Amino acid sequence: MSNPKTLAFYLPQYHAIPENDEWWGKGFTEWTNLKRAVPLFDGHDQPRIPLSNNYYDLTDDAVKEWQVRIAKSHGVDGFCFYHYWFGGKLMLERPLDQFLENKDLDIEFCFCWANPPWTKIWAGKGSQVLIGQDYGDEEQWEAHFQYLLPFFKDDRYIKEDGAPLFVIYTPIEIPCIKEMLEFFKRRAVEEGFTGLKTAYQYYVSEAEDAKLRPLFDYCITFQPTYATAAESGNSAVKSGLMSALKKVDAFSQKVFHFSPSDHLLKLRRYDYDKVWEDVLNRPIKAKDLPCAFVDFDNTPRRGKSGKMMMGASPEKFKRYFRRLLKRAKDEYHAKYLFITAWNEWTEGAYLEPDETHGFGYLDAIAEVMAED
Repeated sequence: MSNPKTLAFYLPQYHAIPENDEWWGKGFTEWTNLKRAVPLFDGHDQPRIPLSNNYYDLTDDAVKEWQVRIAKSHGVDGFCFYHYWFGGKLMLERPLDQFLENKDLDIEFCFCWANPPWTKIWAGKGSQVLIGQDYGDEEQWEAHFQYLLPFFKDDRYIKEDGAPLFVIYTPIEIPCIKEMLEFFKRRAVEEGFTGLKTAYQYYVSEAEDAKLRPLFDYCITFQPTYATAAESGNSAVKSGLMSALKKVDAFSQKVFHFSPSDHLLKLRRYDYDKVWEDVLNRPIKAKDLPCAFVDFDNTPRRGKSGKMMMGASPEKFKRYFRRLLKRAKDEYHAKYLFITAWNEWTEGAYLEPDETHGFGYLDAIAEVMAED
């Protein structure tokens, strides 16, 4: 079997927008939190610094040209762009609109609709809603589809047997998901496509998964979220049950690198090797797609309430990526292998070169892909 397409999740929040200026301060971008990150313990690799201090602005097409060039030359086949649509309001769309217009940006891509409402919780500052989500009815679905349509029609947009691939981050939050998907698929056929291939991304409970899986073509086993949340209490966080919390703490101390003072809502440290072993040994369900992860450390966003991997390196990533690629072909029989992520700098999940490892993680992918 040929190699699956390697698709890296891509965050567009590297340019200023009026809403972020209002909510977080003039000129806020993802770089803002990265630059003010501090090490929380001896040996903590923060702040992460882009190679040659390349704190880019994604509205500059030269930046996107550089990204495309280094991605393709290192074995990354395409980007899965996060797309933000809130009941008709677009956010962070300018770099993606520019990408559509600039045909010289010659790399495949698809969209992931990052559909949760925006709150301050991602920055560890409570659950205040900054912009809510309204899923509406067919009139609103049509408006959304009309925005997506020029992208779907683009030759670079990933299509499977003539059907565009469209990812939804967390569809369990969409009460009308069945009806909405049926509408999008029907409209895709009416526009000349063979249909619409759909995937969901974020970890859900077994019960929620059983509801979603029949509605979608694929489930992306989004990492490291699947490997950590499945065992360390995603449901416990929601329920707040003391018994569940105790179970989570016991598991975490046994399997992961928690210090005695850590607990569920404070700094969580995970062993990179053990999490990757979970990724490589988890049972495969029908419709599953594999997902690699580079590293993870969201303390630039969440401070002492964050979580991080311990022991990541390009050398380890190369070994694990090689094994996952083989499993993607032999066991998943997958058309796509997703990677977390291209440029999630404030979550420590990025392939782009930095001052610590240079092009190490990209070189790891290039070397593995060259082995086949």
